[in-house]
Amino acid sequence: MEQIIGRKTEIRQLTEYYHSGKAEFVAVYGRRRIGKTYLVHNLFKDEFAFEMSGSIDAPAEAQLSNFGYALREFGDPKLPLPSNWTEAFEILKQMLKSKLGGKRILLFIDELPCLDTPKSNFQQAFEHFWNSWAANQNEIMLVVCGSATSWMISNLIDSHGGLHNRITHEIYLAPFTLGETEEYLQANGFLWSRLSILQIYSMMGGVPYYLSLLDKTQGVEANVDRLFFAERGELKREYDRLYSSLFRNSEIYMRVIETLAKCKQGMTRKEISTHLNLKSGGTLTKVLRELINCDFVRGYNTREKKIKQKDQIYQLTDLYTLFYMSFCHPGTTDVAYWTHQMGKPRQNTWYGLAFERICMLHIPQIKKSLGIEQIYTEYYSWRSKCSTPAAQIDLLIERADHLINLCEIKYSQSPYSITKEEELRIRTRMADFVEETGVRHGILPTLITTFGIRPTAHSAIAQVQLTMDDLFT
Repeated sequence: MEQIIGRKTEIRQLTEYYHSGKAEFVAVYGRRRIGKTYLVHNLFKDEFAFEMSGSIDAPAEAQLSNFGYALREFGDPKLPLPSNWTEAFEILKQMLKSKLGGKRILLFIDELPCLDTPKSNFQQAFEHFWNSWAANQNEIMLVVCGSATSWMISNLIDSHGGLHNRITHEIYLAPFTLGETEEYLQANGFLWSRLSILQIYSMMGGVPYYLSLLDKTQGVEANVDRLFFAERGELKREYDRLYSSLFRNSEIYMRVIETLAKCKQGMTRKEISTHLNLKSGGTLTKVLRELINCDFVRGYNTREKKIKQKDQIYQLTDLYTLFYMSFCHPGTTDVAYWTHQMGKPRQNTWYGLAFERICMLHIPQIKKSLGIEQIYTEYYSWRSKCSTPAAQIDLLIERADHLINLCEIKYSQSPYSITKEEELRIRTRMADFVEETGVRHGILPTLITTFGIRPTAHSAIAQVQLTMDDLFT
């Protein structure tokens, strides 16, 4: 087995299911390029009794032919190609019957949603295969993967049809954390500093395939120029492919994404609906839910409106999309654009914004570094309705031990200096927050910085200090 970076929980789960001694139907899903196929292949490399992959945008005839060729490969080379899906799954069933004998029989269908072409009756045949026979065979373990997350959720995980409650386990493959990204790069010979890893993460997130495109002989800027700003940069062309592969009818998803990209602090459902001239009903609910499920968007609460779904703020958090919409979508002919931005305000502003987003994506690591991973918490943002200009706190961690970490997030390329003015702003925000919310918890001013805080006459305001190293834990 090749080395698999991270994915410890998923490896443990899949291994347990393999040895469970009962029929298992496992759905593995996640965004394009996240490593679903790689994980299953490398964990079960020589164990497949049957394996095939759907082909994106191929017609029903081609999908059936591919299925038939796989039946020949794993069964009888003289088998006729099936003419419909009912026949295809019947042939598969008969082939598997001949293999029954007490040992685990592993089936793997990759890019399953691609097989469900219009009017092909794939779903009905697939449901019948599982419900009428495979689910009753303790030796059978069926693993299916799919990048088309909307299909996987609607037709398998939250199915109200023939596969309702038939999935025995679902595994969502999330992007790498910073720590996993560092592990991946080091395993591939990179000797980058953590600041460089943080910077590249701010544009790619933890998507393994994107990271695989990096050249260890180049720095961050040169890699970004080559992948995003060169005429045929691989990640310049990824955007449209990404959303079309994840979502059928991807236009509405992309419209929501592009709307959220224009608002740093996020928008309510009503604001999104108004901006898009779209009813705030089932369609928008479905789109937002699936964008959240894919880690493109987060829905978070303000301190005044805790846990009220209808009042949630929706914020774009996918770092690749944020970078693309900020710098590639407007368009530039400068093929060395990011190198030319080195040290300039626009680049520094981007890294500051991205560092805030990265912190939001690493709440478990922040809690661990605060020593509160076993304590129940809720996290929010807050914006004053009284002060002018409106005081704002991007991250509040409210704890069951009656304390609140009031977090300030600051990106810099050296230890951060708290000035007299900055100390006053922090104290003012704290006072406004306590006065307007009436909260009775103790307040812990917490600064999350890249390289820590330079000792000054004003640094004592930061009662708790975290650095980017804490995000790598």
